[in-house]
Amino acid sequence: MLYSYETIDIKPKLNKKKVILLILIVLTIIAVSVYAGIYFSKKNKENQIAKEQEEITRIKIEEENKIKEEQRKEQERLKNSVPFTEEQIEKIENIYHLPEGKNAFLTFDDGPTQSVTPLILDLLKQENIKATFFVLGNRAKANPELIKREFDEGHYIANHGYSHKYSAIYQNTQTVLDEYNYTESCIQEALENPDYHSRLFRFPGGSVGGYYHSIKKEAIETLKEQGIAYLDWNSLSKDAEGAKTKEDLFQNVVDTVGEKQNVVILMHDAADKILTYETLPDVIQYLRDNGYQFKTIYDIL
Repeated sequence: MLYSYETIDIKPKLNKKKVILLILIVLTIIAVSVYAGIYFSKKNKENQIAKEQEEITRIKIEEENKIKEEQRKEQERLKNSVPFTEEQIEKIENIYHLPEGKNAFLTFDDGPTQSVTPLILDLLKQENIKATFFVLGNRAKANPELIKREFDEGHYIANHGYSHKYSAIYQNTQTVLDEYNYTESCIQEALENPDYHSRLFRFPGGSVGGYYHSIKKEAIETLKEQGIAYLDWNSLSKDAEGAKTKEDLFQNVVDTVGEKQNVVILMHDAADKILTYETLPDVIQYLRDNGYQFKTIYDIL
């Protein structure tokens, strides 16, 4: 008996299913790709908008800060246009006894100079610290752009006399006033502001002791009558007294700061005081580590 088998060809059906499946896969991929493209395009656009908004905000903040800085400068100019009151002079006289916190006043004498002052200003700007510069009239006259920079960057510009020659300054009370007034005119000229008055004097060599003590004592009272205060120091690096290394300068500051709550630190930005600049970062870090806040005269008036 012969059997006849009918051969069924299922290959075309299988191929057709594969084709349909393949088409579905391709369509899915295309759909996913299109969706992803739309999604990421939208995301990129959102990111771009966010970046643009951030930039607008940054520019706005910068403009606001610029306006605030101009207002601050104007306020300081106004502050420095009138003599100190008796109350303000008393506050400066009591600077070593401020009741709140630990306060450090960085002060620099004998500048400005091209070799050292800009370096100190750069560092202070980087550290966001304001200082007090007791400038010499002859150097203010020679470097007016540095006086202007000190003022523009928020530092207090004070008066250290014109010549720093004791024999010229301390002939009598009037010669002290002459040196003070001439230096004031040099500062005013540098700032292009005839209304600026530092109202703060540091006697070359300090106000106490020495051969000229009696003249200094009389000058203090005369200055006070005119609304002008004076300021010495209670800590120093001895950068003008023979200290020859960074380590010596730093240790002198540490030793003279001691356990004091309020310190006025004497340093110099004369042309040969590069060691002062090199030591300053360590001094700043030491004071910060020991809880001091940096201030200028503006902060206590």
